[in-house]
Amino acid sequence: MVETIKVTNPATGELVEEVTPDTEQEIKSKIEKVTQGFQKWKKINAHERARLLKEWSNLIQEHKKSIAKVMTLESGKPLQESLGEVDYATSYIDWFAEEAKRIYGRTIPAHTESKRILVTRQPVGVVAAITPWNFPAAMMTRKAAPALAAGCTFIVKPASETPLTTMKLIELAHEAGIPEDAVQYVNGSGGTIGEIFTNTPQIRKITFTGSTPVGKQLIKQSADSVQHVSMELGGHAPLIVAKDADLDIAVSQTIASKFRNAGQTCICANRVLVAKEVVDEFAEKLVQEVQKLKVGNGLEEGTQVGPVINKGGFEKVVSQIDDAVEKGADVLVGNTFDENDEKGYYFVHPTVLNHVTNEMVIMQEETFGPVLPITAFETIEEAVDIANNTPFGLAAYFFTNDYRTGTYLHENLNFGVVGWNDGAPSAAHAPFGGMKESGIGREGGLEGIEPYLETKYISIGGLE
Repeated sequence: MVETIKVTNPATGELVEEVTPDTEQEIKSKIEKVTQGFQKWKKINAHERARLLKEWSNLIQEHKKSIAKVMTLESGKPLQESLGEVDYATSYIDWFAEEAKRIYGRTIPAHTESKRILVTRQPVGVVAAITPWNFPAAMMTRKAAPALAAGCTFIVKPASETPLTTMKLIELAHEAGIPEDAVQYVNGSGGTIGEIFTNTPQIRKITFTGSTPVGKQLIKQSADSVQHVSMELGGHAPLIVAKDADLDIAVSQTIASKFRNAGQTCICANRVLVAKEVVDEFAEKLVQEVQKLKVGNGLEEGTQVGPVINKGGFEKVVSQIDDAVEKGADVLVGNTFDENDEKGYYFVHPTVLNHVTNEMVIMQEETFGPVLPITAFETIEEAVDIANNTPFGLAAYFFTNDYRTGTYLHENLNFGVVGWNDGAPSAAHAPFGGMKESGIGREGGLEGIEPYLETKYISIGGLE
């Protein structure tokens, strides 16, 4: 008997649904289906692909409330955030529906009168995606939409913690008229499916959002068949508050960045670096606002911070807090928990730590939980040194009203996404991605469709 994937509500531990994983043969059969489908889908004109993508977006919006409820049930995030994520997910579909019609070629002046040189773009082929549990809708559509817009076919493995949202979205894609042999999903073990994806030569591109160690493994596995790869990997975002910053804005945007999805986002602030002249005032204002955050079941009205996804995630967060406190950090608020191993739910109340130092684990490793460490700096150069002292380079934030300080920070922070007086910089029309070990490639913006396209040129001779 096949063991099912048990999808549970992280806020209560209750079973939401059991999902039957695909067998190896079923996975390979679906890959073959989208491989055959590619020959048809790539020939559909860009305007028709755009129309089908827009119809998909419209259907998702029609089912917005039910999709958001499913997302909250399986991920634990507050319902208001789930509703926002549905909008965020369709914004990628809407954007790339338009980009489908803007895949341009060009003519290059030839070096002789007898030749003409033309450059064209074509889809890379079959695309396989592996998506994370923390944004089960948006992380899928920002891969599927550009792939389908470019003329690629697409197969996705959602996270086993949150497969239901993706399954519903793919079903709506089929209902919208996107052929079943153009877009598919598979469920099962990430390691097993990742190995099948990377060992299948017919798959020409792997796109992944998740941890850096898993991303590195996929890159290694994909090397034998030289598959294209896009990787959106781990982060360890610094947030810098300069001495001239508007502290009210800095506080509100810090909270928006840090505590969304209970701190379980790849771009949330992980290290808050504050100028020594204003660190006490900033900390006081921050604590006042953090104390107002309501923790609870995402389906309950007013909930702003939901549970940590599972026991492993909970234990990591707690261990980072314990390590920081043992090494001298002060707890300004939080460090309280609601947990139940028997039922399987884990809550970490929003926590702010002060006097955090570089040797503490929380300053070296991504937290993925609602814990915010504060450390003071003397000079803006010191802040940049601390911020860049990480192998990761996904997102960074800074707050200043001095254009000279802002320009210096923008130019010297080694991160792919930077927010200046802005704690929520992500948008479908802007390129998202990291530097260093935070990834390869960009998603969104004009750059977002590029990884799904090949460039071909033809030199036509004999035209004398």
